[in-house]
Amino acid sequence: MSKEKSLALFRTPPRNCNCAQTIAVGFGREDLFAEFASCGGGRAPDGLCGAIYAATRLAPESVRASMIEAFRAKNGSALCRELKRDFRVPCPQCVATAAELLEGAAKASA
Repeated sequence: MSKEKSLALFRTPPRNCNCAQTIAVGFGREDLFAEFASCGGGRAPDGLCGAIYAATRLAPESVRASMIEAFRAKNGSALCRELKRDFRVPCPQCVATAAELLEGAAKASA
């Protein structure tokens, strides 16, 4: 599990992972690669950032809402379009934040 691995995968050939896929693969969930293919570029459910969407899917259900709130507090929003348009948060920063939150959730549940 690693933030560094997720960041290294983001939009890097040969796979060119989107933000959701980078979180899944970076945290050892290759099985979600195809499912998360449609979750980049603001297409995750409810318009969420794909990175935080994927991170919450990998986290225990009991911490998902708090992860989204922490993501929003750090970046201004958890919605992809707002992150890009209003807050100008670059995708790699979203991936890094989501990965950090997922790492924290994993440590807390261990």
